[in-house]
Amino acid sequence: MKKRLLGKTKLMVSEIGFGGEWLERHPEEESVELLRYAGEQGVNIIDCWMPDPKSRDIIGKAMLGNRENWYVQGHLGSTWQNGQYVRTRDMRYVKPAFEDLLRRLRTDYIDLGMIHYVDTEEDWKFLQDSAFMEYVRELKEKGAIRHIGMSSHNPEVSKLAVRSGLIEMLLFSINPAFDMLPAGEDLDNLLSEGYQYDQELSGIDAGRAELYRLCEENNVGITVMKGFAGGRLFDEKRSPFGVGLSPVQCIHYALTRPGVSSILCGFDSKEQVDQAVYYESASDGEKDYASVLANAPFHSYRGECTYCGHCRPCAVNLDIAMINKYYDLASMQREVPATIRSHYELLEHKASECIGCGACESRCPFGVPVAERMKKTAELFGC
Repeated sequence: MKKRLLGKTKLMVSEIGFGGEWLERHPEEESVELLRYAGEQGVNIIDCWMPDPKSRDIIGKAMLGNRENWYVQGHLGSTWQNGQYVRTRDMRYVKPAFEDLLRRLRTDYIDLGMIHYVDTEEDWKFLQDSAFMEYVRELKEKGAIRHIGMSSHNPEVSKLAVRSGLIEMLLFSINPAFDMLPAGEDLDNLLSEGYQYDQELSGIDAGRAELYRLCEENNVGITVMKGFAGGRLFDEKRSPFGVGLSPVQCIHYALTRPGVSSILCGFDSKEQVDQAVYYESASDGEKDYASVLANAPFHSYRGECTYCGHCRPCAVNLDIAMINKYYDLASMQREVPATIRSHYELLEHKASECIGCGACESRCPFGVPVAERMKKTAELFGC
């Protein structure tokens, strides 16, 4: 299992992570065995937003004796009240819920203390000088949480958090369908069977693209939720593109977004774990989401680089997808950020070496004018 650095946390997390919300569907011992099986395949990060006792007990039992092998995203503000989930900032419930999390997970620390589900600017503003945020900082100082993170589905709110310098990582919903949608959409609607996407939508929403750029620039690592859109993307009849994608293709799409370190998949069975982990040995053809999206009857990413890698191989060995990524990240700024310039300069071959042969353009599913972009990149970075 390949691992990636999770931003400024410096944690090396597995590319495939475990989203734990389905654990409570099954008998406890079955879910414990499933989680241990995922760990044996190299999965080392799990998200526990769930406040219910059963899910937390399962994770605690599965980690018993190997706690050091897991990185846990544990959420503050996700509480269990009268037998049901309630998101709250009320400290009468927040503090006991976190103490319950530690107790049931049989641990004295959480690797990634997540400010749970911040989807409105009002909520973000309220949190700034609240008792809730004081508690988060207190836990960090005591070592009860090692790093501060946040979960959100709203790119505009997430950008505020990244710019604040408070969070070290972000749990965000990413898939090719969501990426076309602007901030403010109701996630429950996006995942519903009856939701109809606007057929005029085209390319990645500018707000989402900017969020990924900011995360990369500020070294805020991203872990991905909702990578399969609740399974909707697998079925051509329910997919907004009119075609189905495979788990491997959805995983590859998420992992090619700037700033992304891990995609957290929900698992019901060992077979589903195997399907996701197979990504690590899948061929380029099996990972290829670009051809599917380019030929889909609905929507279009026409003219936009999605960093899919179809442009390979290059006659002069340019890493075209990575060069395009750094160009996109840098061109949104008045000045090229030092971090992006440093990453670009570490590339073995620079955009200025492009000979304009056009071979890459003939292979691009989206008609990206690669040679022109290489010229602009060379001008932007000066090499």
